Amino acid sequence: MLSYPARITRDGDSVGVTFPDIPEAITFGDTREEALAMAVDALTTAMDFYFEDKRIVPPPSPLKRGQVLIDLPPSVGAKVLLLNEMLSQGTRHAELARRMNIRAQEVNRLTTLRHPTKIDTIALALRALGKRLELSVADAV
Repeated sequence: MLSYPARITRDGDSVGVTFPDIPEAITFGDTREEALAMAVDALTTAMDFYFEDKRIVPPPSPLKRGQVLIDLPPSVGAKVLLLNEMLSQGTRHAELARRMNIRAQEVNRLTTLRHPTKIDTIALALRALGKRLELSVADAV
């Protein structure tokens, strides 16, 4: 759903991964494979900062030469889209809860990355914001 470009660099005996669009996401590994395996967790963890600070998560920039794409888990990507839409519309949790006819506590869970949420529920929240969640299939890169 959301794939962010990452730079891979050698730093002495370790391999680093950084994300131009999400500077808070940084990780290292002993090998390229290990660093890439840890990159998804670093990217997901960095998203927590945006959610806690109620800041719009920057969209992924186009892939540049020498970069690799790191996919956010679909559940995290969907929550990022929801957060960004709520912030861009200035919609508070209580207002979204009213529109969805649910408790504000349930909306809080929708915007907590570590809380498991059904994709259908995120789609309903986006619908309450006048948007539609779209999924697609693409070739693996």
